[in-house]
This record gives sequence, C-alpha cells and structure tokens, in this order.
Amino acid sequence: MLLLQFNVLLALFLDAVKSQAPFNFTELTQLNGYQSEEHSVVTEDGYVLTLYRIAKGAKCKENNKQTPVFFMSPLLSAADTAIEAGPDAAVPYLISDACFDTWVGSPRGTYNGRKHVRLDPDKNKEFWNFSLDEIGTYDLPAMVNYVLKYTKTEKLMYIGFSQGGGSFFVMCSERPDMCKKVKLMIGLAPATRHWYTRSVFFRLMFKNVENNMHVFDDLRIWEIFGRDQVAAALSYVCRNNLKLCEWLVSIVDSPHPGSVAVSTYRSMFERFPAGTSVQNMVRFSQSCRSQKFVKFSYGTERNLKIYGSPDPPEYNLSAADIPILLMVGKNDAIVDVRDVKWLASKLPNVKETVIVKDPQWNHVDMFYSQFIEVMIFPKILEYLIRYNEM
Repeated sequence: MLLLQFNVLLALFLDAVKSQAPFNFTELTQLNGYQSEEHSVVTEDGYVLTLYRIAKGAKCKENNKQTPVFFMSPLLSAADTAIEAGPDAAVPYLISDACFDTWVGSPRGTYNGRKHVRLDPDKNKEFWNFSLDEIGTYDLPAMVNYVLKYTKTEKLMYIGFSQGGGSFFVMCSERPDMCKKVKLMIGLAPATRHWYTRSVFFRLMFKNVENNMHVFDDLRIWEIFGRDQVAAALSYVCRNNLKLCEWLVSIVDSPHPGSVAVSTYRSMFERFPAGTSVQNMVRFSQSCRSQKFVKFSYGTERNLKIYGSPDPPEYNLSAADIPILLMVGKNDAIVDVRDVKWLASKLPNVKETVIVKDPQWNHVDMFYSQFIEVMIFPKILEYLIRYNEM
C-alpha cells in the first residue's frame, strides 16, 4: 500500500510544480548542434512507437560509416533520456560524432510509446498487458526492421542498456530470424535475471508493486511512474535541492559522488521516469527471485494455459549467437557483476566481458555519467569500428 499512499500525496503536490513541457529529442539535439529526425513505427500487435535518428554527428568530418547503430533505452526511459548527459557524454551523441548513422528507440508504455492503433491507454487495460517479454518480441523487431528498410542495409549494430539489453535476448530467443539481422550486440549492464541485485530499494519497490497488483487493478491503475505522475515532482526537487536529488539517486543505486554532472542532475528528471506498465514492474520483481532468465509468470493456473507448464519457461540464451560485448560496473547495485558473468556463461559468442575500471562505476553511470567518453566509450567504439568493417 506504500506506493498507493505515495501516489495520492504526489497527486496533491503536482499542480504546484508542473512546468512547461521539457524539450523532446529533436529539440534537444538541435540545441546541441545536431540534426535529428522523428520516425513512427507500428508493431505487429498495434503499438505506435517513436524512433529517433541522428543522421550525422556535429563533430563528424567524414561520410557516415556503412552500418547503422541502434541504441535501446532502459526501463522507465524514453529516447530523450538517452541524450540527457549531453554531447560530451551521452552514448548516442558520441556514436554519431564517430560518424555512425545513429538511431534511438523507446519501448511501449513510455511517453514515446503511449499510442496504439485501436487501444486507448487511458481507458483500456489491454494496452498495459505487457512486460519486457513483449518489448523484446514485438517492439525491437519492428524498430530493427524499420531501420534496416529505411537505411537500405542488411544488418545493424545494437547497443542496449539494462532493459534494452535484456529485451534483446528475448528477441533472439523468440525471433531468431531477427537476431541474424544484427552484426554486433553491446550490452551495457544488460538486465536478465536479478538474483544478485544489491539495491534494497529496487527489490522492495518492485516487490511492493507485485504484492499490490490486485489493488492497482481494482483501482484501474495499469500504468506506473509515467512522466505526468512523477517526473514533475522529482524535477522540482532536483532544481531546488541538489543534495537531496543525489541522495535519492544513491538509494536506488550505489553512490558515486561527482560522476553525474550538476547540470544533468538538474534536468534529468524532466524526462525520467518515462512510464511503464504495472505488469512490467512485476516482471522485474519476479526476476529478483529466479536464478534463470524466464518469461513472465502469471501464476500456476494461467501458466499451464499459456505455457503448458506450471512454471514459466526459460528464454533460449544460446539463440543469441552473434558477437557480443558485455560491460558492467563493479559498483552496480541493480545489475550485479555476478549476474552479468552468469549471462556471459550462457551466451555462445561473447567476445569480451568488461568490468569498468572505475571501482565506483554504477548502473546510473552507464546512462548519465559525465565520464562515459573516457570510461566506457573507447571500448564501445573499438567494437563498432571492428564490426562495421565486417
């Protein structure tokens, strides 16, 4: 009930802190000297997703390299949040400056994926009947196919952070034909199982949602942590009390003082969290209790009807047989090094598992640190250049 009480208090607070809508992806890139494009993609099951392209980096002085690069955002994040760290740090900016045709996707349920060809997200529960499973099975194939068709290329390179990494392995298991359209996968703290997750807040938050799923359903609350629900309040806090903002981030992940720039802290919550389904939050709660990477569990009775077994089946990680680079921070409290090493042991073609040299590097750093260009991008670029030429 804690989350429900929080939502009531938050609703009373929002009217006082709501401000002008933050800049979107194309507006942000333009402010930083980059030109971007907005594209619309429809999935097989009818979700309308927004996909963004940085056709050429502001610092690129040559023709684009042959292979496009697709970046997929994590849980509760839309494409806009992927460039929040700015042109000197955000991975999509750095990729485009290295002269790659750069695409950034958002999953269903975020404010960039809150449309459907027939369902109304404000009225139809069916819209919110999804988790990471559907994101990998439907969203990624739709976006990958769109990028390949638009750029007239046969394969792309894929970078997925957290949920963006885990959903890729779902795609390869459920749609192995799609996996063959990817030259290289780079997983930044990819979220599969969370057996060793050390974040107490992460575990308690997701477990609280799972325990109250029936209450949410009775109240017709199927969306959670949408931008209109939470972001305005968090943005107000971070603009007015930086120390409190840093503390809020550190209780979710491990602390890493000085890693995220002050300017990023002041604006990051204008776009995060971007929303997801209650079912997806429950999916992550389940992943904290399993030593395997399995599908969503609907309970014994429904599992028998849906899967033909009382327990949800495992995803076939061996289907992801393309070259893979994995990267994780030693201080990551959400995607633990031990879970990434377990994942690496199940994948047939991992070229390297990199533990970031900075011993304080955490989960948030992969997205927001001002030191991304120094700490992780050289390895990313090394692999992008190598597989672009293959």
